Amino acid sequence: MAGHLKGPARWLAQATVWRDRLIARPSFQRWARRFAPTRPIARRRAGALFDLMAGFVYSQVLLACVRLEVFDLLADGPQPLPVLAAVWRLPEPAARRLVDAAVALRLLAWRGAGCVGLGPLGAPLVGNAGLAAMVLHHGALYEDLQDPVALLHRDGGGALAGYWPYAGDGDARGLASEQVAAYTALMAASQPLVAGEILDAYDFRRHRCVLDVAGGDGSFLAAVAERHPALQLQLFDLPAVVARPAPGLPQRAARFGGDFRLDPLPTGADLLTLVRVVHDHDDDTVRRLLRAAWQALPPGGVLLLAEPMAGTPGAQAMGDAYFGFYLLAMGRGRPRTAAALTALLAEAGFERIRPLRTGIPLQCSILRGCKS
Repeated sequence: MAGHLKGPARWLAQATVWRDRLIARPSFQRWARRFAPTRPIARRRAGALFDLMAGFVYSQVLLACVRLEVFDLLADGPQPLPVLAAVWRLPEPAARRLVDAAVALRLLAWRGAGCVGLGPLGAPLVGNAGLAAMVLHHGALYEDLQDPVALLHRDGGGALAGYWPYAGDGDARGLASEQVAAYTALMAASQPLVAGEILDAYDFRRHRCVLDVAGGDGSFLAAVAERHPALQLQLFDLPAVVARPAPGLPQRAARFGGDFRLDPLPTGADLLTLVRVVHDHDDDTVRRLLRAAWQALPPGGVLLLAEPMAGTPGAQAMGDAYFGFYLLAMGRGRPRTAAALTALLAEAGFERIRPLRTGIPLQCSILRGCKS
């Protein structure tokens, strides 16, 4: 297995194999649990492995809390358990079971005298329609993940693929309004999670006009307009999407309907944004999109590509584990590292490509590219 390697690399590979075999032995595991220097490591790894096994249960505790609107209910302060049980229409023992589970997950916290308050992970969910929408949306993903091996064999085509109708190979310009309604609403609800990150990371005042490609109902452009009211705005998405009501989007915003896989992008903007778009598509489509973006921009124009990226330090599981399987179930796209996206941008003609610092890279990382 290490025969193709030479020198130190081969010795390192052999040592790694020996280490893995050693750790796999039950006798070594028992020794590691008893030996004082290795005991903390053994306990941490046992806990991490258990969390992987129990992760679905943890996520369902969160789902129960979101469905019962637990976090908003506690926004003004702790409540006695019997009061919560009555509001939730649950028997008190069942309410206690949910609260105990949520406390263990740091979503809630006991506040003395039988009262329940927000925990450190529950407080950020108060009034957070975007996170709540994502939690509720995961029902389709979990349906596809009931048999992950079957999902790997069929390469998508399940419940989640039906949720994103543009993920098929056909002409998406013919989709009806009701076919795009659910995912457009989800993207709008979750847009605040990333819009602020982008607007804090880049100075939009440098530009005259911004074109948001695949921008849904215009929620991101509405956030741009709120901060920079002098900017001209252009929105490009499928005809059925741009025809839907766009709360918060100024009347002056120009809307263009089309499919970027088939149609050229509108011109006139000197800043083009791709917000949570590229990872939904395969490499050939991304190449066409980035080349179309380059062609739509004038010399000196800028592209901002913003989305969660694989290999993000401290959030590696988000990329290849979560998005790897989410996009598999969706039926197209894949998580990409910043390096892979940089290479695709350069191939399309963009120069001076560099990352921009964001507050929470797990939610949104950004690459900026320029057209000379």
